[in-house]
Amino acid sequence: MKVRKAVITAAGWGTRFLPVTKAQPKEMLPLVDKPIIQYAVEEAVTAGLKQVVMVTAQGKRAIEDYFDRSFELEYLLQQRGETALWEQVRRLSNMADIAYVRQKEQLGLGNAVLVTQAVVGEEPFALFLPDDVFVGNGPVIGQLIEAHGELGGCVLAVERVKKEEVGRYGIIAPKQIGPRLYQVLDLVEKPSPQQAPSDLAIVGRYVLEPKIFAALEATPPGRGQEIQLTDGLRRLLPREKIYAVEYEGVRYDAGTPMSWLKATVALALDHPELGAELRDYLRTLL
Repeated sequence: MKVRKAVITAAGWGTRFLPVTKAQPKEMLPLVDKPIIQYAVEEAVTAGLKQVVMVTAQGKRAIEDYFDRSFELEYLLQQRGETALWEQVRRLSNMADIAYVRQKEQLGLGNAVLVTQAVVGEEPFALFLPDDVFVGNGPVIGQLIEAHGELGGCVLAVERVKKEEVGRYGIIAPKQIGPRLYQVLDLVEKPSPQQAPSDLAIVGRYVLEPKIFAALEATPPGRGQEIQLTDGLRRLLPREKIYAVEYEGVRYDAGTPMSWLKATVALALDHPELGAELRDYLRTLL
């Protein structure tokens, strides 16, 4: 079955960005000229996924307002002749068909996926973790959708990480079956370097089969007393083939203050209007 829906998780507390995130969703922090979460929505739309299910939580209303119509603002911009800004504002509300589902308790990524079951239904879907921002010649999720179309099953985006960093990720035990393509033999959530089955880390893009919902319902809380998506996938593995794509592109992590700052600088340097001036300014500082 064709992948038509995107699930974007945006329900976390954003504790690493406190006190800013006490009143401001982390996903709405600006990354150069747009909020973090917009990169995920745009990637989904570019890949042909016009139906977006957004998982939010208490205090995330700003996300809904951002992608909604603002008649007063649009009218004001039209009256002032700000046509370019008016088009940008209108584009946000027309970008995708977005449904919002609330995660009522902070029970982990697996639970955040599980609460979308009634909206997603019995069809495969794309999962986006918006902290991971990807740039390249095409949407990374499109590479996973292509692999899913050929092979079926769940498909994960992976990248090679340093040995000392494996404890930050879910790590796969891979069997290579093609260029940058693997069958997943096992998955381990945040292993020690000694226990890691490889250096291929799962990063924030997935294509998941609806069977993942039953697997997650049967998955007990794991690390951090949360329902881990990696544990759910591992439970699914004996009954469903899982594949991994070593994606082509560049990933920026916007999930911590320092990584968000690095991503901001890197993306701003590539910006057609801001890059040259920022590069000159940084030279004066360094």
